[in-house]
Amino acid sequence: MEKLTLEKDLNVFGMEVTAFPGGIGEAFDQLIKQTGDRAGKRNYYGVSSMNKEGRMTYKAVAEEKYDGEAAKFNYEKGIIEKGQYLYKTLYHWVNKTNMIKDIFNEMMQDELVDTMKPCVE
Repeated sequence: MEKLTLEKDLNVFGMEVTAFPGGIGEAFDQLIKQTGDRAGKRNYYGVSSMNKEGRMTYKAVAEEKYDGEAAKFNYEKGIIEKGQYLYKTLYHWVNKTNMIKDIFNEMMQDELVDTMKPCVE
């Protein structure tokens, strides 16, 4: 794993993927269709965290281009906090969405991880 530092908070919007991990692709497809921006024209992220019941939750989110964009598309607004993150590159992720949960599980075992903070992909 490698480290990445975000210098500023990122404003994002999106939805929880209730059929995790199977619904990841569909959630991102929906965001891309509604925003009209494919990956490369806009940044998209997966955000996962553990809920109070110890179950992993996953959100598909897009970086907000302007204030109020989340409300325009009727999505939940959020923030990816600035700071240091561990990361692992997964090439051709569209064909490997079943591997994403394993990568997050691996990261959660690292001693540098603050388990009170979400994971971001």
